[in-house]
Amino acid sequence: MRVAVTGHRDLTPETEDLVRAAMEGLLTPHGTAVVGISCLAPGADQIFAETVLSLGGRLEAILPVRGYGSVLPSEERERFEGLLDQADPVRCLTHDAPTPAVYAAANEVMLASADVLVAVWDGGPARGPGGTAEVVDAALRRAIPVKILWPDGATRAGD
Repeated sequence: MRVAVTGHRDLTPETEDLVRAAMEGLLTPHGTAVVGISCLAPGADQIFAETVLSLGGRLEAILPVRGYGSVLPSEERERFEGLLDQADPVRCLTHDAPTPAVYAAANEVMLASADVLVAVWDGGPARGPGGTAEVVDAALRRAIPVKILWPDGATRAGD
C-alpha cells in the first residue's frame, strides 16, 4: 500500500506525541507492506516517515528543491538528513528555491503514485498554495482516499 502524507509543520511537542500514536495505530495493521511517500518536511511529514520506518515499511522521498535540507533550520536539518539517508528512492524536483508553487508541485508528484493520503490536519483553510488543505483537496479531486488525523487535544504552535 502506497501512503502519502501531508500535514502541519507547526505542531506542539504534545501534539507530535499524539500524532505519532495515531499514525502508529493507522499504519501498524499494514506493517512492512507500507510504502510511505513524503517530502520529509518538519512536523507531520517527519513523524510519518519515522513511523513507516519503525514498522519496517519502505520510505520514498520527494524533495521540492535541490539542496532541500539547506533551507531547513539547523535544528531540523539533522532529523531530515537521517530520514533522507533511509529513503529509497529519493526524487528531487529541479527547482532551485522553495516557493509555495514549488511545494504544490512536489505534492502533485507525491499524489501521482499514492493509493491513500494521510493528512495531519486541523481542518482549517489553506494558508497559501501548497498547504495541507490544498493537498487534501487535490487528493479528493483525484479520488484518492484521505485519512485525516487530528487527535483530541492536538494543537498547532501559536494557537
